[in-house]
Amino acid sequence: MISYIKGTLEDTMEDGIIIENNGIGYDIKTTGRLLMGLPKRGSQMKIYTYLYVREDALSLFGFADKEELQTFQLLIGINGIGPKAALAILSTLSVNELRFAVLSQDVKTISKAPGIGKKSAERLIIELKDKMKLEDALKWEEEPMEEEKTEDSKTEATLALVSLGYSNAEALRAISSIEGSEAMDTESLLKLALKKLM
Repeated sequence: MISYIKGTLEDTMEDGIIIENNGIGYDIKTTGRLLMGLPKRGSQMKIYTYLYVREDALSLFGFADKEELQTFQLLIGINGIGPKAALAILSTLSVNELRFAVLSQDVKTISKAPGIGKKSAERLIIELKDKMKLEDALKWEEEPMEEEKTEDSKTEATLALVSLGYSNAEALRAISSIEGSEAMDTESLLKLALKKLM
């Protein structure tokens, strides 16, 4: 309904901000990460929003970018995880950190979010493992024609590291930290990743 709001940052609160647009002040709940990186009051800003509708309330939630907004929507789609818990997760972990944790089935990392226990973290992993992709975590930056080839190389190198006994998270981090990876074949990626891991 409201895709984003662009306006003046009028005030900040413990759990959100007020943005003024055309004489209307929008009370927007947001993540701790966004609150820490806010511009000074009176500055112009754009925030992507999600309108949460309940019988007794309308709440507006705001995010720094579309990716964070989409991840919030995935989280609140999980049984037992409401907007407050979803914000707590995205305040504790970046979208990519959450991806790494889900793909490596790292219950401990997800459980660091306030209000998220072991069972909630396990359920979150089960629900999201098919919705979060390895290639998104690796942030492909190659040209469209090269995309498939590079994606295959990164995936193959990551799988090879896992077969050598490294965790999914370790393998993903090692591969994603290699500069110029988009131009490399599987063997080159694997050699550099092993150097980093050792």
